Amino acid sequence: MTKEEIIEKGKEVIRIEAEAVTNLSSSINEEFVKAIEVMAECKGRVVLTGMGKSGLIARKIVATLNSTGTAAIYLHPTDALHGDLGMVRKDDVVILISKSGNTQEISNLIPMFKRLKVKLIAMAGSKDSKLGQECDIFLNIDVKEEACPHDLTPTASTTATLAMGDALSVALLQKRNFTAEDFAFLHPGGSLGKRLSLEIKEIMIKGNKIPIVKQDSSLKDTILEITSKRLGATCVINNDGTLAGIITDGDLRRLLERTLDIKDLTAKDIMTVKPKVIKENYLASFALQQMENYKITSLIITDESNRPLGIIHLHDLINLGLSPR
Repeated sequence: MTKEEIIEKGKEVIRIEAEAVTNLSSSINEEFVKAIEVMAECKGRVVLTGMGKSGLIARKIVATLNSTGTAAIYLHPTDALHGDLGMVRKDDVVILISKSGNTQEISNLIPMFKRLKVKLIAMAGSKDSKLGQECDIFLNIDVKEEACPHDLTPTASTTATLAMGDALSVALLQKRNFTAEDFAFLHPGGSLGKRLSLEIKEIMIKGNKIPIVKQDSSLKDTILEITSKRLGATCVINNDGTLAGIITDGDLRRLLERTLDIKDLTAKDIMTVKPKVIKENYLASFALQQMENYKITSLIITDESNRPLGIIHLHDLINLGLSPR
C-alpha cells in the first residue's frame, strides 16, 4: 500500500465506526428506558457476559458501571457452565452481549438464568435472534458493516456495543442522581479523585510555617522571612493581624530594577495590596484554577476576619498530582 492508500484506509475505518455509533441513536427507545429502570431498581448487581470480543467489551462496561456507582461483575460464559453460575443471585440483572444474538455459549446460559428468575437484557444485532426472542429487554446494536475489509473482524460492532454501554452507564448515573462527590468517593486516588475531593485546608501551609511580616518590617527582615519559609512570598499584616498585602520574589526583583536605594524601605512600601485570597473549604482544584486565571503562584487562605490562616503554592498542587484541566 502507498502512503496515500494507508491514510485513506485509516479515514475509512473512522468513517465506518462513526456512522455505526451515529446510527445507534435509533436504538435509544422505550426498550432503553426499560433497561435503565430495571438496572436502577436492581437490588443486586448487574452481571455482564459475552464471548470473545464481546466479552472484552463487557469487561469495559463493567468497569464503567462500577466507577459510576452501579455494582457490576463480568461472568465468562464458559466458566458459568462449569460452576461460576453461582456468582449470579436472584436480585441481579444480566446483560448478554452477542453481535449475532445466537452465540452458542451465551444461548446455553439463558435457561439457567431463567431458572434464577433474573431480568435479562440482550445487546445483540437482531431482534429475531435467540437473545432477541428470549430476553426480557432487547437493545439493538446492529451495524451496516464492519470496518474490516472482509466484514469479519468485530470492529464497528464492538465500537457500537461500547457506546451503548456508555449510554446505559451515563443515563443510569443520572437516574440515580450520582454526584461529583459520589464519583470522588469511588476514585480517591489519582488526579481525578484529588480534583474532586481535596480541600485547601487539608494541604495548606499553616501555623508558624506561614511567612508573615508586619507593614513596618524592614526590607531585610522581609527578605529573610521569604527566604526562610521557602515559598517565594510572604503575607503582610496590619497591627491587628488582618491581611494588608503580599510580597513575592517577583516584587523584589521588580523593585531592584527600579532602584537600588532600598535601605529605608519597609514591607508596606513594596507590598501588593488586596492580594488574591481564598477560603479553606474550597477545593484544591479551584485554587489551581484561580492561580491559572490570575497568573500567580501563591494564594493566601483567610478566615472570616481577613486574617491569614494559611498559604498554598502552585508547586504544592502540582506535586500532589493536580494539573490544569
